[in-house]
Amino acid sequence: MAATYPQEPRAVLVVEDEPLLRMMAVALVEDAGLIAIEAENADEAVTILEARTDIAIVFTDIDMPGSMDGMKLAAAIRDRWPPIELILTSGHIRAADVVLPERSVFYAKPYDTETVARTMRGMVH
Repeated sequence: MAATYPQEPRAVLVVEDEPLLRMMAVALVEDAGLIAIEAENADEAVTILEARTDIAIVFTDIDMPGSMDGMKLAAAIRDRWPPIELILTSGHIRAADVVLPERSVFYAKPYDTETVARTMRGMVH
């Protein structure tokens, strides 16, 4: 029997400034049976969040150039869009050094793609 997903797949906003890593994260989201939307930085992510109502999860890198890093983006999302789930990741920061917003998860890079996909599926079901 095939895996079942919600009638309407939920969207995951992937926020990653490195194109190759963003492409891999998009593939992970799609393999999890979800819709991937891409943003190169936090400013672009906020613009997308202001325009769409179907985003269930934001999967963001912490280390990004621009006006906000991933931690500031997560705080803004928790403040402005509280129902959205958060997954933060970093190749430079350890979990012990991160103070996470409520209902968020942190994965150090390189992360296990199946673990992250399972977390995403759990967040939307």
